[in-house]
Amino acid sequence: GDGIARIHGLNKVMAGESVESEDGTVGIASNPESDNVGAVPTGDGLTIQEGSSVRATGKIAQIPVSDSFLGRVVNALAQPIDGKGQIPASEFRSIESPAPGIISRRSAYEPLQTGLIAIDSMIPIGRGQRELIIGDRQTGKTAVATDTILNQKGQNVIRVYVAIGQKASSVAQVVDTFQDRGAMEYTIVVSETANSPATLQYLAPYTGAALAEYFMYRKQHTPIIYDDLSKQAQAYRQMSLPLRRPPGREAYPG
Repeated sequence: GDGIARIHGLNKVMAGESVESEDGTVGIASNPESDNVGAVPTGDGLTIQEGSSVRATGKIAQIPVSDSFLGRVVNALAQPIDGKGQIPASEFRSIESPAPGIISRRSAYEPLQTGLIAIDSMIPIGRGQRELIIGDRQTGKTAVATDTILNQKGQNVIRVYVAIGQKASSVAQVVDTFQDRGAMEYTIVVSETANSPATLQYLAPYTGAALAEYFMYRKQHTPIIYDDLSKQAQAYRQMSLPLRRPPGREAYPG
């Protein structure tokens, strides 16, 4: 259907809590209402049947994290998709962790060198700063992002690259570039391609951020690239309409 499950009778459930159906499908309670809960399955949800029982797990949706994720390609559930076997996890992090307060943050004081002279000299980027790369199709936005990641080699920096709604061939090309240039050793790639469910395309940036935060709280610099958030905005809209909630937000991209 529309990729949304409506659960009736589950009265005590938190927004963002993991729920599990009797066939083992895991979902996230995204829209609790007075008489039902709108949940998004973390997958295609094809095995869920009408009338199936669902239980609340009592846990906010989490992903496994560890140093072993370095050099790997994973999906939005932090499951490996590169054919190199399972990834041992040392702990779990919520996919929507509370952000640090403004008082505990430090002003940008250290530059992030992109390796592109025009950017580094005219519009330098600071570590901890958000930067939007905007432009028409096929103008080299991904090239700027990948060059920035490649330029961090040898600087003891953990890189996270999140591919959202891209063609699988494009993601494979980026991964090959990282491997050929020796950058994959300290890089994590999170990928949900264009044929992935909207739910997973929506979750991919959160997974990338959770992985990056794991290293950030271990005092390591961790730049993260989202390529691209317009696809995530489309996935959010696709999810929001059947959930009967506003499809737009503040700073809605795309």
